[in-house]
Amino acid sequence: MPITNQQVSGHMFLRQMYSDSYFPDHVVDRGRAILLRLCERIEAEQPSDLEALYALSQAATEEFNSLEAEFEAAGSEIETVAREVIAEDFWFVASAYGFTEAHVEELIATRDW
Repeated sequence: MPITNQQVSGHMFLRQMYSDSYFPDHVVDRGRAILLRLCERIEAEQPSDLEALYALSQAATEEFNSLEAEFEAAGSEIETVAREVIAEDFWFVASAYGFTEAHVEELIATRDW
């Protein structure tokens, strides 16, 4: 399903991670795909409130949790810079879909990174 939100479709997800050679692009690509799937789910399911949005974002966060092993296998990890970049993009997604009152810590509450 193509993303219809113009703000999202023009956004470069995880930009800072792509520009840092510490983070392997092939793993960052998987993270970007997680965020794009989150956008697709938001467009398809149209959550009506924050609780519904949090359910979607926390499921996507759990997918990021599983990427930690891939980062480690590639000699990297989800460390401070990556955590901030990922969290910022989760908040970007929420705000792009009108959930400007979303709390970033709640969006990624299921994280283990």
